[in-house]
Amino acid sequence: MAEDYQMPKGELMRGKRGVITGVANHQSIAWGIASQLAAQGAEMAFLHLPGMERRVEPLAESIGVKVLAPVDVTDDAAMDSAFGVVEKAFGQIDFFLHAIAFANRDELKGSFVENTTREGFLRAMDVSAFSFVDCARRAAALMPDTGGSILTLTYMGSERAIPNYNTMGVAKAALEAAVRYAARDLGPRGIRVNAMSPGAMKTLSLAGISGGRGMLAKGRALSAMQEDTSMEGVAGAALWLLSDLGLSTTGEVIHVDAGFHIMGFREDEAGEG
Repeated sequence: MAEDYQMPKGELMRGKRGVITGVANHQSIAWGIASQLAAQGAEMAFLHLPGMERRVEPLAESIGVKVLAPVDVTDDAAMDSAFGVVEKAFGQIDFFLHAIAFANRDELKGSFVENTTREGFLRAMDVSAFSFVDCARRAAALMPDTGGSILTLTYMGSERAIPNYNTMGVAKAALEAAVRYAARDLGPRGIRVNAMSPGAMKTLSLAGISGGRGMLAKGRALSAMQEDTSMEGVAGAALWLLSDLGLSTTGEVIHVDAGFHIMGFREDEAGEG
């Protein structure tokens, strides 16, 4: 998202309250989504990594977010504390964005088979997949009888073997399965649960993957639209899923990647038949 881009303003989320996780800087996908939600009138709380206050607080202030709390998703006491802050501030919430993932940098390169360790694998699954289950349970407990919406972020490396994505791809596959099971369990309460799969974008997460710049270039060259995935497009899709526009949509993985996921190979590589 260009820093001078202004998200379209409206009233779609007026009166809605929710929680955003994963804001780290102005390039975070979570920040782009939060900006769009704020422009549509949403009131939000940010749950951020411990020690990120200096980065997150100015961003929060710029869109009127007053409720912030640090959280370590691998620690039950820290989760209790963070969600306690949300409950005290809002009482009930209408939406929750899970934008949390982690894998050891050494395991995001080269051979998946040779580089994956037991410790690293379990850590990636804990932070990237189980944290969603834990957050969904806690968020759902704060949602009203009229329902709500939970959204998480994934990537196509869950479906296909993407070079260097490795352990994270396996964790994202588990995350997507968790979305379907959570959608089944929470559906009778009117709570929708979905995942969104953006294309490669300039984020801190991409910087941690060996060959991340190449993923960006390939994503643009091989996409159906032959363009980068835009933050505006990602934020707009999130707005749809988190707002009442997304009623009756649950258990889905929505690709927002300029059509990268539908392609086989480029036309100039097809040869002559």
